[in-house]
Amino acid sequence: MRGWLHTKGSPEVALNQKVKNLIQKLGEAIHESVSESEDIAGVVKNIREQGFDVLLMLEATIGLNEVEAETDESGDLLESPAENGEGPFTPNDLTFLKSLRISLTEESAQE
Repeated sequence: MRGWLHTKGSPEVALNQKVKNLIQKLGEAIHESVSESEDIAGVVKNIREQGFDVLLMLEATIGLNEVEAETDESGDLLESPAENGEGPFTPNDLTFLKSLRISLTEESAQE
C-alpha cells in the first residue's frame, strides 16, 4: 500500500500514519468478511465438487475525500453527524457498505 493519495485538482497528499493504519484495518475487515462468508464458502465448495480448485483474488479501491470543516453564519465550526450524535455513517458510508452487500438495521444506521 502506498502512503500517497491523489485528489482531483491537487498534488499527491501524504497520508498520516493514523489514516494509513485505518486503511489497513479496513482492508483487513474486508478480507475477514469475505473469508468468513458462508455464502462464498458454499459456492467455493460447489465449484470444488465440480472438480475445480478455486483461487479468489479481490481488488478493493479505497477513495478518500478530505472533509473540510463546515462553519455556520457566525463562523463557528459545526459538528459532524458523528460528533453530534446523529450517527457514525454518512450517505457515502452506507452506499459503500451496500456495495459490499452489508446491510444495517434502521436503528444501527442512525446510531
